Amino acid sequence: MTGEKPVTVDAATLDWGVRLLYLQCAGLVALTAYLIVLDLTSGDIAVAVAAALTVMSALAALAVFAVARALGRRSARARGPAIVVQLFLLATGGFLLQIGPQWAGAGLLALATLTALLILLPPSSRALGVD
Repeated sequence: MTGEKPVTVDAATLDWGVRLLYLQCAGLVALTAYLIVLDLTSGDIAVAVAAALTVMSALAALAVFAVARALGRRSARARGPAIVVQLFLLATGGFLLQIGPQWAGAGLLALATLTALLILLPPSSRALGVD
């Protein structure tokens, strides 16, 4: 090594995609907190089902955080899981559009589409070294 700096490509699209992934993680953390409150305050619940849903929500928050962090560190291997997260959000948004609330479904569809688009744009690909 001659002490030269490695060439890094700055991609605002990837940075914004990562920020939106962190926003999704924050939403999952808020959902987990809400589910914990419901678990503790509801009288008639199936404890096993409530605990399983709460744990799954917490695990999803951890998984999205790990994907966002890896993508933020420019790991090309994190792009696939990030797109899978967006596909899950698209499915959830479509479901909410059908059964309501429609505003939440539309918001999730917009968020997932924008995040996937930002992650897949050519500047993001170049920053990840996929190009």
